Amino acid sequence: MSAADTTTPAKVPPPRQAPPPPPKNRRPRAQRTSGGASAPWLLLAPCLLILALVMGYPLARLVTLSFQKFGQSQLWGFQPAESVGFDNFAKVLGDGEFWAVVLRTIVFAAGAVVFTMVIGMALALLLQRVSGWLKMLINIVLVASWGMPVIVATTVFKWLFDSDYGVFNALLSKLPGVEMIGHNWFASGPEGLAVIMLLVIWGAVPFVVITLSAGLTQVPKELEEAARLDGAGSWGVFRYVTLPVLKPIIVMLTTLSVIWDMGVFPQVFVMRNGHPEPEFQVLNTYSYDRAFVVNDYAQGSAIALVTVLLLLGVVAVYMRQMLKIGEVE
Repeated sequence: MSAADTTTPAKVPPPRQAPPPPPKNRRPRAQRTSGGASAPWLLLAPCLLILALVMGYPLARLVTLSFQKFGQSQLWGFQPAESVGFDNFAKVLGDGEFWAVVLRTIVFAAGAVVFTMVIGMALALLLQRVSGWLKMLINIVLVASWGMPVIVATTVFKWLFDSDYGVFNALLSKLPGVEMIGHNWFASGPEGLAVIMLLVIWGAVPFVVITLSAGLTQVPKELEEAARLDGAGSWGVFRYVTLPVLKPIIVMLTTLSVIWDMGVFPQVFVMRNGHPEPEFQVLNTYSYDRAFVVNDYAQGSAIALVTVLLLLGVVAVYMRQMLKIGEVE
């Protein structure tokens, strides 16, 4: 037997078969894609319709009123509404009291947002270092305080800072050399606004803490350990690892806080028994007074529209920051 007879012949692969032809009833890919693109809009249509009805008409009516002369005579139908162009805006923007209210609102909102974010971040970081049962208890307390109605919370704060029976004055008076019994916190604008700011911060901190706590769970532990091995301390780990991961959440929370705190109304209105003094006026209460106390609905609408434009500027800054974050990622 020769070597050629003992050699195993090589196996030849079978010829490759052509793919089966596509079914005749199958639609082209482009046609299927265009049909699927309209599905999200169809699902969003009911929500967009409700938003247009609930918010679209009031906003359109607000814009219309701001360009008219509209008082009690026009409200009761004794006189027709007259178009006055930009006269209402000229009166509002030329009023020094309006700019004082704008400045007061910006300072109030800025202080409330800064303290809310700092306190919220500190509490969220502390929650990561406590035991499970204590963290659950603190979360329950935060949700309970967050769910408290604004009117109830304002009433509680009025009692806490009451000049005669306030708990806060009684506690401060126990400090050596401090006598606060009978002190009226609302005798001056800055002190009274500080109390209202404390109320706003107390109501906003729970949402910030819960949101940041959820964001902290997404920080990679490997990056934190690597930063510590490289010699970074607690501040270094927070600055170079934790903060960049939380940046989108911080930008969102800051924007929402600015919008909420610039639009504050019930806290000031209820704290001052429905009649805020001039040193307590913010944009929303100032617009309300012009519309329903002075009965100049057109000028109140103009102030409200200017407030909306200011808030749209805040939203534009937020969108720009989010687009930058998306480009980096």
